[in-house]
Amino acid sequence: MKKTFAALVAAAITATALPASAELVVPNLSYRTGPFAAGGIPYADGFNDYFTLLNERDGGIGGEKVVVPECETAYNTEKGVECYESTKGMGALAYNPLSTGITYQLIPKMAADGITLYTPGYGRTSAANGKVFEWVFNYPANYWDGASVAVKYLLDQSGGSLEGKKITLLYHNSAYGKEPIRTLEELAKKHGFKLTTLPIDSPGQEQKSQWLQVRRDKPDYVLFWGWGVMNQVAIQEAANIKFPMDHFIGIWWSGSENDVKPAGAGANGYKALTMHGVGTDYPIYADLKKYVYDPGKASGPAEAEGSVIYSRGMYAAVVIAEAIRKAQELAGHANVNAAEVRNGFEALEITDARMAELGLPNFGQPFAATCADHGGPGGAMIQQWDAAAGKWTLVTGFIAPDKEVLDPLIAADSEAYAKEAGLTERCK
Repeated sequence: MKKTFAALVAAAITATALPASAELVVPNLSYRTGPFAAGGIPYADGFNDYFTLLNERDGGIGGEKVVVPECETAYNTEKGVECYESTKGMGALAYNPLSTGITYQLIPKMAADGITLYTPGYGRTSAANGKVFEWVFNYPANYWDGASVAVKYLLDQSGGSLEGKKITLLYHNSAYGKEPIRTLEELAKKHGFKLTTLPIDSPGQEQKSQWLQVRRDKPDYVLFWGWGVMNQVAIQEAANIKFPMDHFIGIWWSGSENDVKPAGAGANGYKALTMHGVGTDYPIYADLKKYVYDPGKASGPAEAEGSVIYSRGMYAAVVIAEAIRKAQELAGHANVNAAEVRNGFEALEITDARMAELGLPNFGQPFAATCADHGGPGGAMIQQWDAAAGKWTLVTGFIAPDKEVLDPLIAADSEAYAKEAGLTERCK
């Protein structure tokens, strides 16, 4: 079975021929099939379109064209690893697999191979500790940041105290969904709220029993770690039991247009975290229109442009491109290799001014990586769905996470990993 899949992967990769002049290879481990395709497709399109823009408008990065061979993982960990093995020999500079399960499997492999793993807003949270995870970067924010920001927002909504409140976490029963549990347990101790956790088995199309329990427990707030079709089902089920939607908050992977539109007016008021702005009201879209959309070079349909997940895929490509640009600056040549690109990731600083230069003013928070800090500032905003207008509206600015709680958790988890893997901490 593995050989059959590997053969299919090889055929798919061969179909994306590498031009002789191509030197910068950034594979796109995507998923356009299965129950998680609603998120995978626009993310892959935003990722591809940004690199197409750089090639068409700028001639690539530093004069070197970027090639983005795409490999279908179907959000399956085994297939994701197969895709990695089938593409790494092309001279791959970095990977962004958009899967926590695939990320966990690739962390040791990519460290051994000397290739950067970039997991913005997903993956192993403690990889923010660059002292241990030399080849992994997850800035500008991670899952534990998201859990903390959600609780800080709820503190504000509750007059500064959550003492005695009930908070339920509904989560995808996987490594992804389990990521915030430890953090929420610690925050529950600190703020005195009662935490209930309810797993939902993948793909999440059956949630009746979980929402019956929510109706029985009557929590003050529900936090949600879902993905794909699971999100649509949860929002519809919440509407069915008339749970107050403005007390229902999803992580940034549970807050796209695809998640709320199927519930119609029932989704009105639903909230979700976001690491960045959305919409097409940014100068970069004029360039995308001129160089990518109008010439027919877009990766997907026009209606995805500016949507939440499309924007996030584009944002990931922006960061990777900036890391490559920094690598070229440090190395003194444009034809950089994977080790040099890792150095670019670790020396990367993206300021507000640079985001404006890129055509994305006020889109994302500024950050500066270091040898020890691969995680960034961790801030997030809260967005709310306006069903009548058919769009997300930001209801807060960036909220900083509670580092007092998170830093010890990251240190403990990463130190345990280092001991298990026989690693010595860097950045002494």
